[in-house]
Amino acid sequence: MPENALELEDLVMHFGPVRAVDGVSLQIRKGTVVALVGESGSGKSTVGRCIVRLLEPTGGTVRLADADITHLNRRRLRPHRRDVSIVFQDPAGSLDPRLSVGDIVGEPLRLMRRRGDLPAEQRDIPAAVADALRRVGLRPEVAQRSPHELSGGQRQRVSIARALISSPRLLVADEPTSALDVSVQASVLNLLADLQRDLGFACLFITHDLSAVEYLADEVAVMYLGQLVEQGPRERIFGVPAHPYTQALLSAAPVPDPTTQRARQPVLLGDDLPSAIDPPSGCRFHTRCPVAVDRCKTEVPISRVIGAGGHQVACHLVADDGTGPDVREQPVDRGVTA
Repeated sequence: MPENALELEDLVMHFGPVRAVDGVSLQIRKGTVVALVGESGSGKSTVGRCIVRLLEPTGGTVRLADADITHLNRRRLRPHRRDVSIVFQDPAGSLDPRLSVGDIVGEPLRLMRRRGDLPAEQRDIPAAVADALRRVGLRPEVAQRSPHELSGGQRQRVSIARALISSPRLLVADEPTSALDVSVQASVLNLLADLQRDLGFACLFITHDLSAVEYLADEVAVMYLGQLVEQGPRERIFGVPAHPYTQALLSAAPVPDPTTQRARQPVLLGDDLPSAIDPPSGCRFHTRCPVAVDRCKTEVPISRVIGAGGHQVACHLVADDGTGPDVREQPVDRGVTA
């Protein structure tokens, strides 16, 4: 049996001249949570949509377990649909307002029954829907209600129930808490953590909330302008970040201690995120990096393993043992906060 639930190899997704994703390689082991982080516009959500084949990649390979689904047509893709599900950022926009909650949650099972691959234990679809709603903390009678009758947190729980009712091997959670009130974000994160532990699915958690990443993820991949710049175990990324961009992101994340927060100095980066139509030559981060050298402007850095534990970074200034500059210690006075 394959060890990985997902393998991305040199994934490319271009929209005409826009190079949204440009050579992303990533693996997610079974039963683990990998967080994909980065600024808005870095290509995170596009990676998620390529994985579930809402978009057909321009190039590269998407492999679920041992199945290459990169360019399968609709008919050949159907048997693999149950293996991967997605939870979208906006639950109000992802739930059909014309259907009841029960119909929405049970739709994957009805499609599986139509294909003839519905497991025997789920052939009673109303009972399976009631069980799925209980699992996400909703009463079974919610199945009779419409999405507009629910709160934002309840709608996102419905989205999670729909995504997990087919027992997928991989869940893509695309910023599942960013559209929710702060008061309910923690409860949804706790729910995802409990479900992932109990059901054992792999998860790609797309977010820019680094506190949620530190709580939920096993591994972290940092994305900048369509490319991965650093990836590795959560403890390594948060403890000894190697890439200047990762260091800048972590410096901008608030900490819960007010005294410590007031004493911190976030790294200031020059300019806004460059255009994906005409990305910078060499290292794409060099136009904003406080420690960039001439080599960074002309030579594309290759992602390589540094230190121990599978920590990878794409930066010319980081040595093979993981040592390198820390921009959090540099006096920088230009641009805007990361």
